[in-house]
Amino acid sequence: MADDATMYRARAATEMANAQGATLANVRDRCERAARAWETMAERAERVAVQRHEREAATAAQRDAAAAATAPLTAAG
Repeated sequence: MADDATMYRARAATEMANAQGATLANVRDRCERAARAWETMAERAERVAVQRHEREAATAAQRDAAAAATAPLTAAG
């Protein structure tokens, strides 16, 4: 999902460039609002990716702990 954040930031940059090139105030305002929205979506995508990674790591740790607890003990010679 990091690609999503990158794409969102690229769209934000495009909208800011459009805002800077706009001669009409309402067009400039619309582009600036769009840029802020794209940036917010990028931040949200990054936050979700971090949370997903943390959740997956915790699940893997629990699965490993459960497997270790139920594994049969082998007797040494």
